[in-house]
Amino acid sequence: MKKTIITLCLALLVLGCKNKEKENVEEHTGIETVEVPVYNLEVGCYAYEGNGDRVLLEITEINNSVLGNLSYNLAEKDANSGTFAGMLQDSILIGKYTFMSEGTDGNTREVAFLWKNGQLLEGFGELDATGTSFKDKNTLKFTSNMPLSKTECDL
Repeated sequence: MKKTIITLCLALLVLGCKNKEKENVEEHTGIETVEVPVYNLEVGCYAYEGNGDRVLLEITEINNSVLGNLSYNLAEKDANSGTFAGMLQDSILIGKYTFMSEGTDGNTREVAFLWKNGQLLEGFGELDATGTSFKDKNTLKFTSNMPLSKTECDL
């Protein structure tokens, strides 16, 4: 019994010294443990603007699905805008973009974004025979050429 008590006391003493040592290191070096905030997708505007291109996704609702408005105004191409309805799963936002382009309403295509480091990176991949849906969502490539960052909605 005596050995058990002595062992327990030694263990507590060692643990106490280790904690004190850690405090002293932080105290003398000025290095602290800082929690990095987790960025979550929120209602609001996410945009890219540069090189004559502008992409804007205004997320208006996040519940079981993500709803919003999406517009593309790419240099030397026809602008299009419409609605987005999709799901966020494992950092990938994928959904249906219904838009008007060249005066024609009701066009649809599937779009995907990767939510990474507080930005949305658009995904690209091979399309099916209709040209409106991704053939294999597991092979999408996400690019940071036009990352959408949180911004004010008055763009």
